[in-house]
Order: sequence, then structure tokens, then C-alpha cells
Amino acid sequence: MVLKAVNPTTGETIREYEEMRPEEVGRIVEAAHEAFLAWRKSGFSQRTGLMKNAARILRENRDEYARLMAREMGKPVRDGRAEVEKCSWACDYYAENAERFLQPETVGTEASQSFVAFEPLGVVLAVMPWNFPFWQVFRFAVPAIMAGNTVVLKHASNVPGCALEVEDVFHNAGFPDGIFRTLLVASEQVTRIIEHPLVKAATVTGSTAAGRAVAARAGEMIKKTVLELGGSDPYVVLEDADLEAAVACCVASRMTNGGQSCIAAKRLIVVEPLREQFEQLCVERMGQEKMGDPLWEETTLGPMARHDLRDELHRQVLQSIEKGARCIMGGQIPDSRGAFYPPTVLSNVAKGMPAYDEELFGPVAAVVPARDEEEAIRTANDSSFGLGAAVFTRDTARGKRIATTELEAGCCFVNDLVRSDPRLPFGGVKDSGYGRELSHYGIKEFVNIKTVYVR
Repeated sequence: MVLKAVNPTTGETIREYEEMRPEEVGRIVEAAHEAFLAWRKSGFSQRTGLMKNAARILRENRDEYARLMAREMGKPVRDGRAEVEKCSWACDYYAENAERFLQPETVGTEASQSFVAFEPLGVVLAVMPWNFPFWQVFRFAVPAIMAGNTVVLKHASNVPGCALEVEDVFHNAGFPDGIFRTLLVASEQVTRIIEHPLVKAATVTGSTAAGRAVAARAGEMIKKTVLELGGSDPYVVLEDADLEAAVACCVASRMTNGGQSCIAAKRLIVVEPLREQFEQLCVERMGQEKMGDPLWEETTLGPMARHDLRDELHRQVLQSIEKGARCIMGGQIPDSRGAFYPPTVLSNVAKGMPAYDEELFGPVAAVVPARDEEEAIRTANDSSFGLGAAVFTRDTARGKRIATTELEAGCCFVNDLVRSDPRLPFGGVKDSGYGRELSHYGIKEFVNIKTVYVR
């Protein structure tokens, strides 16, 4: 099989890559295990120095990486640069904090000494998506490697160039051979890789279907998994919100990465007295987006990553309109080449429509009316997903209460848009997955939390 990188702006094939055969994959996993046996004994000073090198390489080459992302999956170069900067931040953060996070924890018992140690597991398989082709990988790999594990990456098939460049970052930073390896394979090989006895755990960022498949096989093999899956994030705008600020956050979140983000604002739930004005301001702000070639500096909205994804999004929009939603902006496929879809706003969105029930992975804002706070919260939680959520109100105590005790999501923000941060745990509940990435919680996901008891 051939893995093909296709430019979504032009539809032209950038490059084709031969898929690795199972025997080659097996050799790479074995090499990763051999590297682990030595890496687990390395000191934090060595790991820190190498990870600082990785941060430097990322910053020095951010323009090149941004252009690669633009060509392979349509991300505007200005957004690609920001993504690379965030990766370097994660490298620096864990270089500076991993040793502290993994210090043994003394526990008082009847023993002369008892403590909890954190030991790496071994080779970890990462199945990663195309939408943030650098950040999604570094978000997981940096803490995993700093903890003493080694990584094999199965990246999305449409970003093979990005996958190989990420491997080169670690190689050029001086990490020993086998610490991080990219596997150029199709999804059909994932099950076999999970089954490999030297693969000790797996992590998935992607669709709920992909997460279920990996978790099911890993569960049969009794191997640890972390899943960061889809989302249909609700943004609740209450009657006392600062409307201008709320709209700005909602639109910024909805349009992040062209709407192709798990934590983008998907359902904008607006308490009725504000709905009409909210929609007007939303249309005004989304109308300021500049759609075009992602290699152009002025572009803020590039094409979607693939034509089939664009067509699926359009189907969801049309079916929502057929079921009673009102399209007040966009909703038409441009008459031009490329997988472009315009900023789109749907009003009167309700349960039973794709825009309400499904994840819309593109630049489509779905406005859902609510009578009051109680109905808004009930609507927000009326989803199989639970990744992120936000609430907007001038009463911060009210917002804090709703975010803390009312909203069913792993990441809840008040008067701001949901985003990941190396200092905070990131992950979801319900069909959005389980486990956490980032912060001290993330680095402890792929370690043996070991009790040591000395009489």
C-alpha cells in the first residue's frame, strides 16, 4: 500500500510513501524496546538537556514546519508557527519539571520506609490525528519520553511528511536511536502493533470509533490506554454575559484550525434574550475571516484537510437545514478547486439535527437557543461527548459554580475559550475518552505507580 500526501488547496499529490511491511514494523518495535532498556536508566539531567535541544530545533525550524503543515493538511502558516511554538513550550516545561513530578512520594506506615515510585512502562504506541500534526504528538510524547518510555508513532495517513519531521526533531536533538520512531503504516496494521508483546501501552487522539477499536484490542491484551477523542463542546452564554467578549471567544474557538479541533466551540447555547444580537455579532465576526491559500500570510481560514471531510461537513449542514435549522451565513461549497468551506452560521439548531447531535469538524457555528440557565446547562450536557465546555457570565462566582459542578466535561472554562496548556491536565469524559495528558497528571499516565515497602 502507498501512503499519499495530497495538498488540500490544489488537490495535487505532494509525495507518495511506501507503507512499512509488518516485519519492518516488528524490527522497529524491537529496537524501541532495546532503547528503552538503556533509556529507563538515564538520568534526568541527560533527558532534560536533550529535550531542551528539541525545543530549540522546533523554534529554529518553525517556518519550515508551518509550511509543511500548510501543504499537507491546509493549516494557515501563521497558525502552524503558533503550533510549533506550543510544542517547544511543552518540551521546555517537561524538561524543567519532569524530575520534580516523578520524585518518589514518602508515605508514613509501620514500615521503616515506605514510598511510591514512578517507573516507566516501556514502548508506547501513539495513534495520532492530522488536525494538529505536531502538537498532538509532542503533547503525548514529551512527558512519556521524559518519564523514561520510548515511543512508536502511527500518524494519520495524510500527514506522513509531518510524521517523519517529528521523528527527525528527536533524532537531531541527540536522543538515542529508537527513543522515538515513526511507523508509516495504514490503520489496518494498528491491531497487530497493539498485540506485539513489547508494546506495553497505547494512546489515541482521534475519533470515538478509532478510540473504541484501540481500547477494545488493548483491553483484551490488558494494556493501558489513554484516549482523547471527539467533542461537541458547548459554550453557554448566559443573560448577564459581556456579549461582545462572549462572541469574540465563541468565534475564535469555533474557527480555531478552521473548526477542525476537538475542543472547538461546537454548540453555542445562548439564553434567549441575547440570541438575536449574538447571532448578528457572530455573523459579523465570522465574516472577517480571510479564506485562501494557507501559505499566504493574510489567510486565516485555509481549506479543510481533505475533500471527503469537507463533503461530510456539507452533508451535516444540509441535513440540519432540512430538519429546521436556518442558515444565516455560508453553507455553500465554493466554486473553486480545493477543499474549502466558508464560515457558516446555523440558527434554530435543535436536538435531532446533525448540528446538535454530531460533531461538526469544520467552520460551522451552531446556535442553540435556551430559555434560561437551567435549560442551557441541560442542553450543554445533552451530548455523548464531554471534552470541553465554557460558560460566559459577568458573575464569576456563578460561572465557577456552573463550570465546577454543573457541566459534564473534562475541561471547563469561564469567560474564555477552551484550550490545552502544559501546566493543566487535558482530557475528557463520556465518549470523549479517559485519562489525562499534560501537567503532572499526564506524565504519570504511562508509568508503573509502584509501592515500595521496607521493613
